[in-house]
Amino acid sequence: MNRTLKLLIFSDIFVLTGFALISPILAIFIKENLVGGSIAAVGIAAAITTFLRCLLQLLFAYIAKPQHRFAMVVVGTGFIAIVPFIYFFSTHVIHIYIAAAVHGFGAGLANPAWFSLFANNLARGKKGWEWSIYSSSVGIGTATAAFVGSQLASRFGFAPVFIVVGILALIGCGILLGLSKNKRDHKTKTVSAKTKLH
Repeated sequence: MNRTLKLLIFSDIFVLTGFALISPILAIFIKENLVGGSIAAVGIAAAITTFLRCLLQLLFAYIAKPQHRFAMVVVGTGFIAIVPFIYFFSTHVIHIYIAAAVHGFGAGLANPAWFSLFANNLARGKKGWEWSIYSSSVGIGTATAAFVGSQLASRFGFAPVFIVVGILALIGCGILLGLSKNKRDHKTKTVSAKTKLH
């Protein structure tokens, strides 16, 4: 497994594991702690994130060029890392909708570049194995974090959990800065709606 794959995997472990700390408690936080919060608001926030991500990742994948890839993945992940801090300062459900939009934008920007880098650095004959390493690493991390997050929130409240998640996401974003030192990244192709993935 080459350096690019390791950096992408470690970054996602920090980012996705961090957000898994939030996942079991976010609905409760929205419903019980915010002005205008409700179960419906939870669904609206999820819809905003998913809708923007799905639309924007198609747009960014279509217009992406190889030289944009590093900036896309770092800046997109940076936007995602802002989201827990928005949660921390939220007092009204509108703030959650803003966080959802920021999350959707960040994911829409980062995803095409992340998939491009990952897919183009897979070793021949080991693609299934390396995808499985990624999936299992992130899966184990998120499963553990879901349990830990609920325990932390029950003992210390929501605010410390949001701060921890934000810090983890920032670390994950920082790890991606190492991609700029990998010369191979600048030679691989970008994935877009116009480019066939090999």
